[in-house]
Amino acid sequence: MATDLTSTAGSESATATPAISALPRAHRLRFGMIYGALGTVLVAAIIGLGIFATRSINPAPKWSAWKPTGGGQGAAHQIADHVAQRYRLPNGDQLVDIISKPPSLASGKSTLPIHFVAVRGVNKQPDQDYPVSSTNSVMYSLCGLGTSCAIASGKPSVERGRLVRREILELALYTFKYVGGIQNVIAFMPATAGKTPVQYVVFLRPSDVTAELKRPLATTLGNSVPQPKAIPAREVHAIEATTGPRAYTLSGVAQAPQGDLVFVLAPRKT
Repeated sequence: MATDLTSTAGSESATATPAISALPRAHRLRFGMIYGALGTVLVAAIIGLGIFATRSINPAPKWSAWKPTGGGQGAAHQIADHVAQRYRLPNGDQLVDIISKPPSLASGKSTLPIHFVAVRGVNKQPDQDYPVSSTNSVMYSLCGLGTSCAIASGKPSVERGRLVRREILELALYTFKYVGGIQNVIAFMPATAGKTPVQYVVFLRPSDVTAELKRPLATTLGNSVPQPKAIPAREVHAIEATTGPRAYTLSGVAQAPQGDLVFVLAPRKT
């Protein structure tokens, strides 16, 4: 009886689940394709899981440890406050105060909007005109709180001027990275004490700092702000490459026939 039960069970199993090799060739090919497709999906799922796990363990680095909240001119004001307090004189005082606002010109008790920046061409190159407004531009004024906004203490030097331009570069990078729609940063440098005030302006656009915006800020400018004579060589290179060719003299404010006011920037005399 036991033998009959064993034989019957084996016969039923063979009947219910036929071997693939016993199926017609067309069915075998179809099963092979299905199994192959399932295998491909499984491999892709395993690879995707591995990539997700790797990114979770080693996420892409943040562009910066700090960023402003909100947007527009309010965010620019936060950037100005954040950057200004980081830069110090050897005696511990703040290097400059930074005022942020839309491109404009004070005239008596009125504030007149600037509508264009005109950059004079060099070596017979044409002038370039850029439309500016409160929605696509930020103007930063760096004031050292001395006479004519000169830095209040210490002696002017090439190294200190480079430190100021480092500060301007940091302002511009934060602005282009976090303030949507900004295409122009106009930064007025502090005057030099004891000399006839000359207004130097650094004018930057996102295309001028494309590489710097793609890598973390600390890669371009270190986390700590150095003293003027201790700026690392890699930072000197970044400062000179980005702000050096884009530092100008404000030669005047022109008025177009339609009444638009224009900042006229001329190349610095070196």
